[in-house]
Amino acid sequence: MLTGERGHYEIAAGRDAGPYLRALEHFAQGMGLIPEQIWDAPNLPSRHLRFGGPTGAAVPLLWAHAEYVKLQRSAADGTIFDRIDAAYDRYVAGNGQRHAMEVWKGNRQVPAAAPGTLLRIQASAPFLLHWTSDAWQHASDTRSRAMGVWIEFVDIVLPHQDAPIQFTFLWVEEHRWEGKDYTVAIQAHAGTRIRRARYDTYARNVV
Repeated sequence: MLTGERGHYEIAAGRDAGPYLRALEHFAQGMGLIPEQIWDAPNLPSRHLRFGGPTGAAVPLLWAHAEYVKLQRSAADGTIFDRIDAAYDRYVAGNGQRHAMEVWKGNRQVPAAAPGTLLRIQASAPFLLHWTSDAWQHASDTRSRAMGVWIEFVDIVLPHQDAPIQFTFLWVEEHRWEGKDYTVAIQAHAGTRIRRARYDTYARNVV
């Protein structure tokens, strides 16, 4: 299946999908059944595994067969035949402005984000976000919106400035203030540093 998807990528990039079609055909077993998984490591005779052969997973995997048929059609057309044009126009051909996004929630309190980022503050209950971008000289109140999956959120596009965003919550159903302020600093390349810190924490835990 992944081989077929890679073949579609090659067509989208204007290249030849032939090698991937031939690979799928060589992976087929018996009467042409394509297995779910192919062994991509050195031969392991003790477990009856050989390079390029089936692993013992599901045979046939109809999803893989469907991907092969789709790839044949796309190769014949010279384009991805089932491409969704609306999605292509929006994400590839379109010029619409899109913001990087960072999500803040109770169990993921990001400390910083880059200017221009769409900061999404979310919770599991309706809330009024009381927030400021100038150290409480001025403040705004924004009512959360529901996603329909028990998530309420407020979006703030972070300005290009040095002052952080500060905020607190009024929990609407309880009519109760959070009683605590939260801060998100606005820093260039903040997203990269946060991801690196998460990776370092994960690596330490694994070791």
